Amino acid sequence: MEAYGDGGLGLLGDPSRRAIFELLARRPCSVQELADELPISRPAVSQHLRVLREGGLVVSRAEGTRRIYHLNPEGVTAMRAWLDGVWSDALTTFHKIAEDPRT
Repeated sequence: MEAYGDGGLGLLGDPSRRAIFELLARRPCSVQELADELPISRPAVSQHLRVLREGGLVVSRAEGTRRIYHLNPEGVTAMRAWLDGVWSDALTTFHKIAEDPRT
């Protein structure tokens, strides 16, 4: 996921992928269950899941003849760590600027 340079956030730039991510944050789902909740086709859901899976944010398991998708804890942890780092850098910069007597 670090290959994207943004901790995976770029993967969530698409509104449909973000909606899929949010649904999977609530509970594991099949492609059909996700398609039933979204205004996009089942093939489109599958394509978005492939991108999320390749990006490390989603994993799946076989359950009978279907695949059940859920968030990848390692991928989500990496994304949170990246975001925490960005936030920490922003706060450090803010404090430096706020405490600079020249401003």
